[in-house]
Amino acid sequence: MARQRRREEPSGGSPEWLTTYSDLVTLLLCFFILLFSFSSVDSEKFQSIMASFQGGTGVLSGGTILDFPMEFPEDNLEAELVEMLKDLEEYAETLNLGEKITIKPEERGIVIRFMDNIFFDSGSAEIKKESLEILKTVAEVLNREEFSTRHIKVEGHTDSDQIVKVSKFPTNWELSSARATNVLRYLVETENIEGNRISSSGYSYYRGVAPNDTPENKAKNRRVDIVILNDAYIELEP
Repeated sequence: MARQRRREEPSGGSPEWLTTYSDLVTLLLCFFILLFSFSSVDSEKFQSIMASFQGGTGVLSGGTILDFPMEFPEDNLEAELVEMLKDLEEYAETLNLGEKITIKPEERGIVIRFMDNIFFDSGSAEIKKESLEILKTVAEVLNREEFSTRHIKVEGHTDSDQIVKVSKFPTNWELSSARATNVLRYLVETENIEGNRISSSGYSYYRGVAPNDTPENKAKNRRVDIVILNDAYIELEP
């Protein structure tokens, strides 16, 4: 009778299939790294996706932090926006606004960020008279002929503190929207910026740049952003 050979088992170590699997995962990782390097990243979408992996969304307590940790290089801005950025930075230095105003390039364009106490009293959407000169100077830059086709977004933001009952605004939604709208109205009705190139939005506390966990961070979140969009984002506007 012929003897049946027994198949020799490996003496030790990982199974052979694990090596193949590891090679496949490595190749997939390299593939996605290449895709990422060829693409442009929308900072807000990227942060929203990351928040979803971390268990946080815009409807949870504290909102979603959307401030993109990586600096956007000025060299990546369109030449026209680089010129505008320099003019706005010179203007901010002239008025000695310090930490009250931040001007920075982002993927969608230039963001001029004003802390809310520059324009508004607590719980109010009425622009302070002493702040109108600041808006006037910004409008002069926006109205220059070389920038006359740029679309502008005015965005209102608050912290997570509840509105006090005596306020005429039921929630932070109404307050942030009213503040953004009043800035827009001043730019259009007083400074003659064309209404078809400007829009406003209120985001309550759902697009914070810091957690709403300390008075200092809450102060960072109470702000009005004026965003001058680059061409790619202008095409997305109605």
